[in-house]
Formats: sequence, structure tokens, C-alpha cells
Amino acid sequence: MKVLTVILVAFALSIQAQIWFGKGGLSRVVQLESQLSAQKTTNQAARARNDQVEAELVDLREGLEMVEEKARLELDMVKPDEIYVQVLGAPKAASEASSNGKSDLAVATTKSAPSSRGTSAQPAASLEKTKP
Repeated sequence: MKVLTVILVAFALSIQAQIWFGKGGLSRVVQLESQLSAQKTTNQAARARNDQVEAELVDLREGLEMVEEKARLELDMVKPDEIYVQVLGAPKAASEASSNGKSDLAVATTKSAPSSRGTSAQPAASLEKTKP
């Protein structure tokens, strides 16, 4: 009976040793958990970037507001039925507004018939700002 007990204890210990220190043991579990944590972080960053790109795509598909805004700001474009107005030597109140980030430029829309040039935007004349 003693021999059988010793054999069973040795067998149980060998099984436990394989579970804790073998191929799929504790060290492998710790390694996989660290890889999982790193992958979750990477996935979260990719998901945030995907959401941002998807929002930009929806904006581009649903309207031309973003394209029109970029054309107006970066290329100084105006529509054919608009008049480009730039205020030079503005009074103190207007210059304070421009120092607060507000522009002293304005675009006025006229109520005229559509021109024969089509509906594409035309570049605005470039004018230099002068300081008094």
C-alpha cells in the first residue's frame, strides 16, 4: 500500500509540475497576457484612428462644406455670385476683434442671376493688409 501511495503522489507531482512549468505553464500565460495587453492598446489606437477617418469620409460624402471651407481659407476662393470684401485700416473695435482671432475679411453675396461662368469657385483677388 505504501508503494502505491508513493507512486500516486509522484504521478500527481509530475502532472502539477507540467501544468506549472511545462510548455503551456505559468511563464507562457504571463507572456501571453503581456502580448494581449499590448495588442489591446494597439487596437484601441487603431479604432480611434478608424473612427476619425470614417467621420472625415462621411463629411466628404455628404457635403462639400469641408471642401468649400478649405478652398476659401487656403486658396482664397469665392463663389461666382459673391463679392470679396477686405477692410483696410479698420477702426479700433475691428482691430481688437481681429486680435481675438476674428477675421476682418468678409464675403458678401449678391442677389444676381447666375453667371455664364458656371458654378465653380473663382480665386479672389489678393490684397495686401496695411497697418496704419
